[in-house]
Amino acid sequence: MIGRTHALAAFTALGAVYFARSPQTMSLATILVGLLANQIGGIAPDIDQPTAPFWRNLPIGGPIGRVVDRMLGGHRFITHSLIGLVLFGVLVHLLLVFLQPIMPIVDISLVWAAFVIGMLSHLVMDTFTKEGVPWLLPLPIKFGIPPLRSLRITSGKNIENFIIVPGLIAANVILYATHYSELLLRIHQHIT
Repeated sequence: MIGRTHALAAFTALGAVYFARSPQTMSLATILVGLLANQIGGIAPDIDQPTAPFWRNLPIGGPIGRVVDRMLGGHRFITHSLIGLVLFGVLVHLLLVFLQPIMPIVDISLVWAAFVIGMLSHLVMDTFTKEGVPWLLPLPIKFGIPPLRSLRITSGKNIENFIIVPGLIAANVILYATHYSELLLRIHQHIT
């Protein structure tokens, strides 16, 4: 999947979890930092790809991206596994604990959860692509849905662009439309 699809999938997953199991109190700062963390989590596994937008947007990102790619074993290796999910989760948790003193009204446990939801959505979405995902590294098996590789999605092609992306947009419209009054009430609670 490409970056915008991962960002949209991360946002969709976060919305679904939020409405299914929303906390009763949350500061506006937590919401905003959580949304940012979710979007970073949605693209974080592709840090192992030197051509990823993350590296392209940094002044010397290309050379750094190539070094990181080699260190992490190449694209869709450790960062696309449960080991990578745990490693990223631990690193982000440590970073959030370090940053907590400068953002005292931010609930870092919710921000951390938003990051993990974004990263997990990335792995799930990539499971539907032809390349699959090595969920159980160090086992050298890439899992994909459906099991027949020929039936899976090719990243950036028509099925992703004309079915997956519109499907995610529709899911968000339905999700937020069905929870509209609840969302307005929660926004009002968070702002006041």
